[in-house]
Amino acid sequence: MAIPVAVLGAGSFGTCLAVLCARRHDVTLWTRSARIAEAIRRDRRNPQYLSDIVLPERIHATPDLGEALTGRELVICAVPSHGVRDVMKRAARHLSGEALVVSTVKGIEVGSWMRMDQVLQEVLDTRHHPRLVFLSGPSFAREVADRRPTAVTLACAVEAFAISVQQSISCPWFRCYTSPDVIGVELGGALKNVIAIAVGICDGLDLGQNARAALMTRGLREITRLGVQLGADPLTFLGLAGMGDLVLTCTGDLSRNRRVGMELARGRKLAEVVESMREVAEGVRTTRAACALARENGVEMPICEGVRMLLDGEIAPEQAVGILMSRQLRSENE
Repeated sequence: MAIPVAVLGAGSFGTCLAVLCARRHDVTLWTRSARIAEAIRRDRRNPQYLSDIVLPERIHATPDLGEALTGRELVICAVPSHGVRDVMKRAARHLSGEALVVSTVKGIEVGSWMRMDQVLQEVLDTRHHPRLVFLSGPSFAREVADRRPTAVTLACAVEAFAISVQQSISCPWFRCYTSPDVIGVELGGALKNVIAIAVGICDGLDLGQNARAALMTRGLREITRLGVQLGADPLTFLGLAGMGDLVLTCTGDLSRNRRVGMELARGRKLAEVVESMREVAEGVRTTRAACALARENGVEMPICEGVRMLLDGEIAPEQAVGILMSRQLRSENE
């Protein structure tokens, strides 16, 4: 059944989801830029992201948040993590009380160290809280746009709402599973970006496949340790939002976070690397958040801490490797 959909954010992922939803639904696509909205309406292409994809006529682009949200039953938030609070706070007064809100954002808010589910609960009315759904999993926007088979997880405290979104956006090449573990799905999606930076450093230094596999495995262990401490189900980290997303982001050539690590290993400065990227590498901000959460909760995360030290200019890439390899020997289950 067709329903009115709004997608907030016209980056790569927002654009590809708008195209996906427009197969069955009428979609409003909100962008901050009036210029981009006009270009989409005129040329049926996003001039900045996935510009080779023709956008269906069922997509109406607008820079007006109220226009984008009025009468929408499904609202998908696909803005960078640092913009979620502002955008959703402004969106709140336009949201229908019956709307389902889906966050695709994989990050942790700097300063408050809040997950996106916590941010949304803080800025949205309590009537929306049960209707918050969180999409995560191995899903490069480019491949979704190209209709390559993709599977993701939809987490919601109320299973019926996750199932409703699942039925609304699943299609032959985009398969959605449901989960009740919002904390685990949110943390898995955010923290894998930190490990991807570490793996990018490893690849940039040409340390080999053994080192890459070890970093990914021990990185997943760190994510799980923190997740369990914060109330997540450990099994979530073996699923699409955990291991699945970690494998993709650590090994895929389209991974922005892996690219950051590789460029740092080659001697480029962080500011220079970030400035050269058209889209946000969430792991840069998330690294500090992960380490802050780990310290607050008494959880040891040496890989994440090593990435933080490197990003903050405290150590060089080669030193980070030495620190990890010379740590006290212990049981794998610690």
